[in-house]
Amino acid sequence: MITGDIIKIAANTSNYGLINKSKYRASLKNKFCGDTITVEAIIKNGILERMHYETESCIFCQASASLLSRTVKKKKTNDIKNELKQILFTKEHEVPEINPYLKELKKILNVKNKDRFKCILLPLNALYKAISA
Repeated sequence: MITGDIIKIAANTSNYGLINKSKYRASLKNKFCGDTITVEAIIKNGILERMHYETESCIFCQASASLLSRTVKKKKTNDIKNELKQILFTKEHEVPEINPYLKELKKILNVKNKDRFKCILLPLNALYKAISA
């Protein structure tokens, strides 16, 4: 269900828009609903300095991308990869365990939004792919 909190998170577009200055980039499409996203990570010395994104998607995917882009800023890429891997490889339809490192994701990745996990996880999958290249 779309709530005011989801809309507020999605409305923060401070990291929306690609800058085309990074080799750490990935584009994905959700085969179930058609959402698309491209993420770009700016990495220096093993630290994810910034994440930018562009998406044509539902409000859940937009909120996820917005929140993720702010949560991973200034964190070690290896730590981010490990946390994303743990979340992404949770069994389908189970609420993933989220460690304190990325705790902000609990705002959208929770049991209330269980039916929209594929949309919410798309930005996480794209970032994982981008920084694993």
